[in-house]
Amino acid sequence: MPDTTINQISQPDTTSSVPPPDQSPIHPMIHPTAIISPEAKLGAGVKVGAYTVIEHDVEIGAGTEIAYHAVIAAGARIGKDCRIMSGAVLAGAPQDLKFDGERTLLHIGDRTTIRECVTLNRGTGATGKTVIGSDCLIMAYVHVAHDCRIGDHVIISNTVQVGGHVEINDYAIIGGLSGVHQFVRIGKHTMVGAISKVMHDVPPFVTTSRDPLRYDGLNLIGLRRRGFTAAQLRVLKDAYRIVFQSGLILGNAIAKVKSEIAMTPDIHEVIRFLESMGKRQLIRPH
Repeated sequence: MPDTTINQISQPDTTSSVPPPDQSPIHPMIHPTAIISPEAKLGAGVKVGAYTVIEHDVEIGAGTEIAYHAVIAAGARIGKDCRIMSGAVLAGAPQDLKFDGERTLLHIGDRTTIRECVTLNRGTGATGKTVIGSDCLIMAYVHVAHDCRIGDHVIISNTVQVGGHVEINDYAIIGGLSGVHQFVRIGKHTMVGAISKVMHDVPPFVTTSRDPLRYDGLNLIGLRRRGFTAAQLRVLKDAYRIVFQSGLILGNAIAKVKSEIAMTPDIHEVIRFLESMGKRQLIRPH
């Protein structure tokens, strides 16, 4: 029998599909075999499945559901209405030899789904936290390492492995079985093809594939689905034609874009990304 003595939250009667008369929907619903620290903070209507462990220094927002056999380690901050499936391990210690046990966090936004056997590590002393945004879908067996920043509406497909300090911006999609090298940046509205080895930065609004990873053009299907107009797409095509096909070095290509392309919000996003280059080079053209 598991030790449930530290679970201080009253348990519902799980032998019946009908909640007991005094069971208010604003109270968490905890399976009797779950082990929950009395220091954990669970919002209204949180559901916790069988044999799940929730450690101290954890905060879980209202309406979030956690399936059986999950582990929510100290330092987790989980938003409202999330769905966390069985076998997930959230806020585990970073797999970083420099980590010395400092107090760090994992932040997850609202309405994000974490599928089976996902591992999301908390941050290190370098930044103090790993961040997963709202409305994301993190599919089965994904690993996200320490100090990553993942935006809103991001989809990371099955078994993708993300190294430390990676930045993935809003609406990006990472194809299954891909590996993302530490410190890589991936821009908004990108589509990274399946089984990719992502060693370099991927700018916004594009698709990529092949090995080594190459620019394949605009993410036309994704952008159209999100309401981008023909005029917006035409301006982006013109900008990336200069960046990837003019033969200019990057600095000169950026200057040419600024002088010849209308400075729409989308082009500003492209320029911002290109001018704020980090530790990795930009992906190659065709």
